[in-house]
Amino acid sequence: MTRFTYFLVAIGAMAGLVTLSAPAPGHADDQPAAPFVTEIPHGYRDWQWISSAHEAGNLNSLGAVLGNDVAINAFRKGTLPFPDGAIIAALHYRHVPSDENNKVFGQAQSFVPGPPTNIQFMVKDSTKYAATGGWGFGHFGTDGKPGDAAFMKSCFPCHEKAKVTDLVFTRYAR
Repeated sequence: MTRFTYFLVAIGAMAGLVTLSAPAPGHADDQPAAPFVTEIPHGYRDWQWISSAHEAGNLNSLGAVLGNDVAINAFRKGTLPFPDGAIIAALHYRHVPSDENNKVFGQAQSFVPGPPTNIQFMVKDSTKYAATGGWGFGHFGTDGKPGDAAFMKSCFPCHEKAKVTDLVFTRYAR
């Protein structure tokens, strides 16, 4: 519904012309809530740095892990479980050697982020994502499109192994 439609329904309800009923919990306009994050959180590139990550093997990636203010405050205070509203972003890039830096060092030792591969999010909402430990998981490709439900099924079982840290693998780098 548009804001104007809500306005008309509200006016009709006040006049006794319309009976309002709330959508079922977890539903907006009778649409079931997705069991995972389907939209990239606004402003994530301005969030603070939590840590960096390197994944070897087939992924061969470097990651920048960022958090919104709620997540940063929880990390700094050691708050577990994380409070609702905490969002953690992981920006992943291919791991490539830096020819420019290696010339300065005189040997191959410097690696930098190459092409981006994906962005992942964890959004804490203990009600909306109760079935997945209170966290919504999101994975977005370089095209900005979210992973589908089948792809996202592997997130919670993997993160569930980190129950002691509220399903979060990342540690705050001080």
